[in-house]
Amino acid sequence: MKIGVPREIKPLEGRVGLVPEACGELVKAGHRVILEQGAGEASGYPDKRYLDAGVETVADAQALYDQAELVVKVKEPYGSEPEMLREGQLLFCFLHLAADEDLTRRLLASRVTGIAFETVADRGGLPILAPMSDIAGRIAVQNGATLLHHQQGGRGLLLGGLPAAERGHVVILGAGEAGGNAAQLAAAMGARVTVFDRLREKMGSMRELGANVTALYPYQDAVSEAVADADLLIGAVLIPGAKAPKLVSGRQVSSMRSGSVVVDISVDQGGCIETTRPTNYREPTYRVDGVIHFCVTNMPGAVPRSASQALSAAMMPYLRRLLEGWRDDPLLSAAVNLSGGELVYPALRDQYL
Repeated sequence: MKIGVPREIKPLEGRVGLVPEACGELVKAGHRVILEQGAGEASGYPDKRYLDAGVETVADAQALYDQAELVVKVKEPYGSEPEMLREGQLLFCFLHLAADEDLTRRLLASRVTGIAFETVADRGGLPILAPMSDIAGRIAVQNGATLLHHQQGGRGLLLGGLPAAERGHVVILGAGEAGGNAAQLAAAMGARVTVFDRLREKMGSMRELGANVTALYPYQDAVSEAVADADLLIGAVLIPGAKAPKLVSGRQVSSMRSGSVVVDISVDQGGCIETTRPTNYREPTYRVDGVIHFCVTNMPGAVPRSASQALSAAMMPYLRRLLEGWRDDPLLSAAVNLSGGELVYPALRDQYL
């Protein structure tokens, strides 16, 4: 099969769909891999690394989309990319269509078959999304800690505190991959951490992080009280393929102290905080009622080398299965979001039809 790996064009997105080692394995298996020139450079992979692995390169995206039978990329099609896709072509990437009706309509018009990384699910969860959630959870705390600095407009608070100085309070909605990693890092920094989740086993794993971590069921009053006291509020709620539920209202955000920070990792699926709106790394933040919001839709794009390596490793087993025939594969056929101009994924059908 002809596999195309385009250069990512979302603002300051440095990841690449496949690292050279992954491409080399595909070439050895008899596939033809085509790379848009420069696609791996931001991840530290010059074109020569791909050429040495047997990959062909093309000068521009249009030439790549014209040739590829399967397009493997990181982020959802951006800019003019949806119009480059065509019927009979396979697209394998993050899509997050529940949060973007315009993109959904454009992909339906292209009649491409789109299989989303975030809806590939096995008994263990969401294996391709998981490493990106790990990274996003850590970036949420790292960026949140920096945005609390006085020079960034924050409260001037050291998140972990120190003797004779208060600890910062980190409130996390959701104890999955993203929320769990955020809690782990915040706890290790010494912050007071409150994590909300509905599942007892996840609450138990959060409590094991340390005495400075409290895990609670998300009763409305308990969430309101914690949000009002939060220095850093992190949204990390996910319903696979569906729009994220709004768990925190604008009124609750307004109860936070000026200079506090909101990071909504759920922004890719519409966000779980009412004041969330998508941003990018060119203009990553905005303020609502004095509260700094960081809602970048490609958070792992800040660490493209680490993220590209992790993504390729997580994706390869499922890419191999896709190449063997996705229609007869129950896991992959269940991950199809749209095909031939029709919505396929149940959560998307419920939302748009």
